[in-house]
Amino acid sequence: MKFAIIKERKNPPDRRVVFSPDELVKAREQFPDAEFEVESSDIRVFSDASYQEKGFHVSVDVSSCDVMLGVKEVPKEALIPNKKYFFFSHTIKKQPYNRELLKTILEKNIELYDHETIVKANGARLIGFGRYAGIVGAYNGFRAWGLKYQSWELPKAETLADQQALIKELKQCEVPPIKVLLTGSGKVAFGAKEMLDAMNMRQVSVDAYLRESFNEPVYCLIDVLDYNQRKDGSTLDNQDFYEHPEAYESNFMRFAKVSDMFIAGHFYGDGAPYLFTREDAKSDDFNIKLVADISCDIDGPVASTIRPSTIAEPVYGYDPQTESEVDFMDEHAIVVMAVDNLPCELPKDASEGFGEMFLEHVIPAFFNGDQDGVLERAKITENGHLTPRFKYLQDYVDGK
Repeated sequence: MKFAIIKERKNPPDRRVVFSPDELVKAREQFPDAEFEVESSDIRVFSDASYQEKGFHVSVDVSSCDVMLGVKEVPKEALIPNKKYFFFSHTIKKQPYNRELLKTILEKNIELYDHETIVKANGARLIGFGRYAGIVGAYNGFRAWGLKYQSWELPKAETLADQQALIKELKQCEVPPIKVLLTGSGKVAFGAKEMLDAMNMRQVSVDAYLRESFNEPVYCLIDVLDYNQRKDGSTLDNQDFYEHPEAYESNFMRFAKVSDMFIAGHFYGDGAPYLFTREDAKSDDFNIKLVADISCDIDGPVASTIRPSTIAEPVYGYDPQTESEVDFMDEHAIVVMAVDNLPCELPKDASEGFGEMFLEHVIPAFFNGDQDGVLERAKITENGHLTPRFKYLQDYVDGK
């Protein structure tokens, strides 16, 4: 089996890669029957030379390989027929802008495996960049606070080498006694939590956060049953919320009333209540001054996120009274950081972490008969057709 580390061709350029040189060495050592080739790239965070120094062949033509490993969508014209491809296709939610991509994949008889569909039997994601989105998202939140209140000047994350460099910058900030709210229970939230803990910010309980005042900055990590309540007043568990989201209503405003900064690291499921609406944001009780929306669902559960922002221009303002975008320095603005490709700002760390997960969960499946079903669950297309698990995409492919 011959694997290719392919060049990223999507614009704007993405410097991440599935395997760093060191992780690729580990893959070669663990699976001596596997061959690895690297497609030459002038944008990758790791140079061609760094792979060559580890003994890997770097080429401008990897068409002899069987499995193509990439990060972002591969342009239609660059897809090689009759190959297996791994990348984030952004098609499984029927994204209109990538319908033609999926059509081309079918026409070229490509086996597509989307990184998002690499899951356990229970549906839990096995690999991803979520932790790094959380790390950069939290950093960007404090960078935005410094810009708004002119209290510190942090360099852009993309100009720094790694997570430790981000932490070093944050530790120099003299953070006032603000309350920071963090939502989520997965890799994104815990990536953000790493940064808050590294700043030596104290974590407090829900009860203390809601009732007490502090003379130091504190944060509170909350999950879905902290900011949602059952309409009938009963108290059940997270599983009930996931299975019956329509039976719940948001109880987020009790947090919005006492929070200064909100870091949104949660996953939002279809049918769940919005955390706060545009009407909620107009309330005199709404105290949140800055939202670092890592989850970045547009016009959705976080009302102030009306568009994604960019690495180049990461911050904008939301005027809750007019429900419109304004300059983030406007006195009435809620400051919004909603970059939707945060891990791109930390390409070295993100690539190294991704490679560790890919080596643990995916590469073995090619050599053990896919005993855990990882490849079978992840496969979207085969022999020019959608696989049974993804037949729901047929009307999307057909343009209906």
